[in-house]
This record gives sequence, structure tokens and C-alpha cells, in this order.
Amino acid sequence: MRTFIILATFTEQGLRKLQDTTERVRAFRQMAEQNGVTVKEIFWTRGAVDLVTVLEAPDESNVASLTVAVDSRGNVRTQTLRAFPVEVMEEMLAKVMKASVPA
Repeated sequence: MRTFIILATFTEQGLRKLQDTTERVRAFRQMAEQNGVTVKEIFWTRGAVDLVTVLEAPDESNVASLTVAVDSRGNVRTQTLRAFPVEVMEEMLAKVMKASVPA
């Protein structure tokens, strides 16, 4: 499974219906499950981003389908980040070092 981080900011519509935010998260969890995505964590945050969500999915298309569906509802705008655990990062760095041409 691959890890993804979704950053979301409330739209004006989402702010007007802020009292429904926890209900929308429950619906999001169901949508995620239907798209083959596991929601690991959801945090409401203060600052430039209003929500941070950590997901696991088999590939990018599952997450893309989910975020397009969420964005189309008009309550948030999302940005998706692919996240790499230390083991994967070490593998990527090893490949980079192996492919490096000496200066």
C-alpha cells in the first residue's frame, strides 16, 4: 500500500457549514472505503491548512477518484502529496547513488 497525505482548506461554503464538518468526515471515510482507500488519520489544523488526512491506497488512481469526488462537493479544496516511509526513501537514495556518474 502507498501512503498519501491530503491537505484541505475550507471554501466559503465549507465555512458556512462548519458545524457539519465532523459529519462530512464520516461520509468521507465511507467514500474512501468505497474507493479502496484506508483513512489512517484525520486532523483539523490551524493555519494555512484546515485539515490533514493520512491515507493508504493501492495506487494514485484510487486517491484521485476520491479527491475529485470530495472537491466536487464544494466544501474543501484539496492537495494530494505522495508520502514515503524511511525504507522506501532509503531504496530511492540507493538507486540514485548507483546511477550517479562520478564528477
